[in-house]
Amino acid sequence: MELRRLAGRFLFLFTLCQVWPSSQTQQHGLEPAVLYPWRQARGGLARMKRDWIIPPIRVLENGKQVPEPLVQIKSDKVSTGQVIYRLEGPGVNQEPKDLFEIDEKTGWINTKMPLDREKYSSFTLKAFALSPSGERLESPTTIEIYVLDQNDNRPNFTKPQFEGSIREFALPGTSVMRVIAEDKDDPMTDNAILSYSILKQESFPPNKAEKNMFGIRETTGEIYTLEGIDREEIQAISLTLQVADMSGMGLTSTGHAIINITDINNHGPKFLPDKYKFYAVENALTEAIGKVNATDGDEQGGKNWEVQYHISEGDPNSHFSIITDPVTNQGILSVIKPLDFESSPEHELVLTVSNLVPLEGMSLDSPITTATVTVVVLNENEAPRFYVDPIPVKVPESIVPGTVIAQNIAHDPDTTRLRFEISHDPERWLAINHDTGVVTARQAFNIRSRHVKDNIYRARIKVSDADTDGISTTGTLEISLIETNDHSPQLFPLSATMCSNRQTKGVLLTATDEDMPPHSAPFTFTMLSEANWTVMNINETHAILEHLVDVESGEFSVYVTVSDSGAPQLTSVNQINVTVCPCDADGECKAIFDAIFANRVGLSFIALIVIMSCLALLFLLLLLTVAVGACKRHHMKKGGGLLIGVSDDDIRDNVFNYDEQGGGEEDENVFNIDLLRNPSDIVPSPSPFAPPVSGFPRGRQPLRKDAPHNLPSPTYPRRPPADPTDIEDFINDGLEAADNDPNVPPYDTALIYDYEGDGSLAGSLSTLASASSDGDQDYDYLNDWGPRFKKLANMYDPR
Repeated sequence: MELRRLAGRFLFLFTLCQVWPSSQTQQHGLEPAVLYPWRQARGGLARMKRDWIIPPIRVLENGKQVPEPLVQIKSDKVSTGQVIYRLEGPGVNQEPKDLFEIDEKTGWINTKMPLDREKYSSFTLKAFALSPSGERLESPTTIEIYVLDQNDNRPNFTKPQFEGSIREFALPGTSVMRVIAEDKDDPMTDNAILSYSILKQESFPPNKAEKNMFGIRETTGEIYTLEGIDREEIQAISLTLQVADMSGMGLTSTGHAIINITDINNHGPKFLPDKYKFYAVENALTEAIGKVNATDGDEQGGKNWEVQYHISEGDPNSHFSIITDPVTNQGILSVIKPLDFESSPEHELVLTVSNLVPLEGMSLDSPITTATVTVVVLNENEAPRFYVDPIPVKVPESIVPGTVIAQNIAHDPDTTRLRFEISHDPERWLAINHDTGVVTARQAFNIRSRHVKDNIYRARIKVSDADTDGISTTGTLEISLIETNDHSPQLFPLSATMCSNRQTKGVLLTATDEDMPPHSAPFTFTMLSEANWTVMNINETHAILEHLVDVESGEFSVYVTVSDSGAPQLTSVNQINVTVCPCDADGECKAIFDAIFANRVGLSFIALIVIMSCLALLFLLLLLTVAVGACKRHHMKKGGGLLIGVSDDDIRDNVFNYDEQGGGEEDENVFNIDLLRNPSDIVPSPSPFAPPVSGFPRGRQPLRKDAPHNLPSPTYPRRPPADPTDIEDFINDGLEAADNDPNVPPYDTALIYDYEGDGSLAGSLSTLASASSDGDQDYDYLNDWGPRFKKLANMYDPR
């Protein structure tokens, strides 16, 4: 730094020595020195030399004399004639313009205005020597002009306020931060050599600092500590700074710095108070039964102030939990596992608190402190409890009614009197003793029920207090059903047709079983004392029924037994009605006359007479019907214009009410649905023992085509439920029984509106809406509709 100062002073003196003679010459009116920049030879010698090196011209900034002559240049050609001098470059005809000028005749270079070194510190110009005609007399030469610095700029801090921080109790001499100032003067001169100092300090809170806490290095601006500071007393210090150029002897300016004292963990947390008593209700999960307090002397809200709580003793079963409130630093005690008053009416907990950040070694406080918390459990009436929920049970589906399924399933810590009931049993398979809770089977189970999922039937059992306020709980009874062989196999079809020729194929029989494997297939087919018939298995579920010899045409009843593979094995005897008929070459039964004449045996004379008599009688009835019709038409012709009341062709319009809807199973007073049915579709009741169906005459029941005939009807629920909650089950049971009844229509049978009576003489009226005009329409066909339409034909077609 000292060398830099000496160099700056030497340069300053050298500049003064160079500029001072020219200015002194001008002041005394003496002839200034003249430069001959184009001179290349000395004394007229012919030997060529290098160009002269012109020293730079130096001028002080902020000059007071304007214009100020700097130097005069001359050309050697001035002796041969007139010379014109020109100057070009930055400061003349280039930006920044109009700073310098040259006298064309004398060659003097002058300043036109004061110069500012902070804007332009040097200029490089080109000088020309020209003849009056503009011809260059000399090669252009370069002139360098340097602007010398003056101390005309104050140093300034780079920021209006500097901010820094230092840990509390930092050792003296610890660096805090560095402040920086700038000076626009020439950094190579003493004008830009800066010096820093601290003018004053102020503490926060005020008047806490009794002596200087910080110092600053003059040449670098580095601030460092002089004393260790306790953050609990002083949180920050504000410094007023000064910077001066000329090594502290020149121009000055001020600035500010804020130094914050950062906290260290030199204070341990402490409980205040250290004994607590809280209350908790048994069998309840409580988020906060109480709060404990801990204090810490470190900065509130800082990381050194944050604490954590632990339950060190008194909670072996993990009933409690404690967390930290991030705002208040309190500990919140919670019940995360229900308490039981009967087993432990009171709990004594030991809590510990510590900082999240380890305590500094210089601290004298203990890192961990403890407190005692007593939790008193309040007794409450508890709901009964199931020993196991769900309750697993495994029984065979063909269980005997009255068999015990489950017992001793629940208890109550407060009382011994309980009441049991079944809250959900969709199939009504279960019964329960209301006092003991013994669950028994009401009837055999059906593993194929829609309420059985994956062979598991689920029911809900409700148990409640009998002595107190009736508090209750509900559990699930899961019954795993074991498949048993409780269904005999069935054989289909029970009626068939086959050819009398035993060379043709027999009847394909199929066996089914409602049981599931291994109690179903494979099936065994056998004949039951039939000498001329045989049955042969073709796979596990099918067999072929054949006759061993050719048999005559007719009806045969064949008995076939089928057995399943269950244990014990079940067998059913099935009567198969086989119609044997003569067949053609394609294996199809022949027509009746073909069968008669193709029969090798032939018909007896009496049978032939009976057949022919029937045919004759049928022919006579047909002739009688035609004759009666002809007589009626003849009578109408004689009646002339009497159209009303005398014609048998009188066509009455049958009006049907189509806005009636069926009233359900019990509605017998609404419109009879038989009127909407085709008489050919009504069949006799399949069984005289089947119950009559509302809406139909007795003995004329509709036939369901989606179910086999002659099957018994299921049992309908007749007894209304005792509990209102079972109404849904009662309705579902009734719907399911009706859906599975093959002898009656279901509840939602739609009314049939497509039948309107037989023998209507009226044709289609669609031609009335045709696009043809009345003139193109032929109405002769109306004469064939009867007497009432003849007049209509005459109205439209008077021809």
